[in-house]
Order: sequence, then C-alpha cells, then structure tokens
Amino acid sequence: MGSADFAPAGAPGALDEPQVRAMFDRIAGLYDRMNTVMTAGLHHEWRRRATDLAELEPGGRALDVATGTGDLALELAGRVGAGGEVVGVDFSERMLELARAKAAERGFGGASIRFEAGNALALDYRDGEFDAATVGFGARNFSDLDRGLSEMARVVRPGGRVVVLEITTPRRPPLSTFFELWFDRIVPELGRLVDDQAYSYLPSSVRRFPGPEELAADMWSAGLRDIRYVLTAGGIIALHVGAVPT
Repeated sequence: MGSADFAPAGAPGALDEPQVRAMFDRIAGLYDRMNTVMTAGLHHEWRRRATDLAELEPGGRALDVATGTGDLALELAGRVGAGGEVVGVDFSERMLELARAKAAERGFGGASIRFEAGNALALDYRDGEFDAATVGFGARNFSDLDRGLSEMARVVRPGGRVVVLEITTPRRPPLSTFFELWFDRIVPELGRLVDDQAYSYLPSSVRRFPGPEELAADMWSAGLRDIRYVLTAGGIIALHVGAVPT
C-alpha cells in the first residue's frame, strides 16, 4: 500500500489525518518487507504493469502520488531515462526518507528523480506539467477520491495518462472466500507483529474503495477519457488507466 491522505471521516475503520500520517511513519521501516509477504513478491510486477500503462516516452516527466517508499516512482524513472524527470509525492516524511535512500542506492537510467512532501488533494504543480501521473495502492487512502483523481488529471498534459493501481474485492467464490480469509483474518494477524492498527486498517480501506466499474466512472467524472482497466491476480488487483482529453 502507499501512503496518501486519510480515510473519509466516519467511515468504518477511518482514522484522521494525524493518525494516518503517524501510522505510516511507524510502519515505514517494515513497509517493503510486509508488502512482499502479503503479495508473495508480486507487487513489483504489478507496478511494472502500471508503468506500462503510463506509456511514457524517453525524456518524459511523471508524477507518482502517494509514492510511499518510492518503488513505482523508480519504475517510472527507468522508463523516462536520461533527460527525464520523476517526482514522487507523499505526506509521510519517514516514507520519503526511505524512498530517497532507495533512489540513491539504485541506478535508474540517468533520470532526475526527487521525492517531496505534499497533499494528494492539493498538488503543488502546474496544470499539464507531467506526461503521466500514477498512484499505486494509495488512492483508497484519499479522503476525497474525486478530488484526488481530479488533481492527478489536472497536472497531466492533454493526451497524457493517469494510472491507478489498487487492490479490489473479488465478488465471486472461490476467490472471494480466499480474499476474505487472507485480508480479513491472516493479514491482520501478521500485522499484529508489526503494527496492529495499520494492518487492521488495510482490510477496511480495501472494503471501502469502489469496485472496478465504479472507479472507472469516478475517473470519467474527474475528466478522464478512454478509460479502461484490467484485473489481475485472479481479480484481486485492478489497474485503471485514463487519458486527459486533447
């Protein structure tokens, strides 16, 4: 999951902004390890597929919202290469520290990459500044999903892409049964070894998030067009992409 803004006030399992920021700061050191355990390491492949959907050209500019420890931003940097630029934005300073350290350790094709503190609902960038904007496992943490999507669309140039990678709830057995067992029971139990609040928050945030069809409609309402999505991992992961109208 990626950190972003906070769950809607009054929603089941909701936390206020200071609580969510503190939660992500607390779990930052074990964040990558828990992601690998929870997804059997497949989250890296899902981020690569999200990067494919962004359709970036060498030398392009991309924004990764709710960047967390920066894995998706680093994938984007590898695509834009030398002369390109990637900005990762998040509200958890501890997550950003780890993202910066990770970027310093890795090569990513000579692209410029920076990580900045910011609010997903009020992005501090100009209209049309980027060729693509992505969010990986962070959109369900937006306190106002419509506003977050609209902000992402605003900062992308006409013809550019907005990509949303997110966990979704399968609706048919046997996968729905497995999902309920894994995310509602096993993940919280594992999470108690790390941070009980954080990994109880995860299943509730997934349950609150719109299904694939509803998210596509929300992206349309945010002004995006040519929207499509693909389900993978047996229907547990949804990748959505929409274009800013020319």
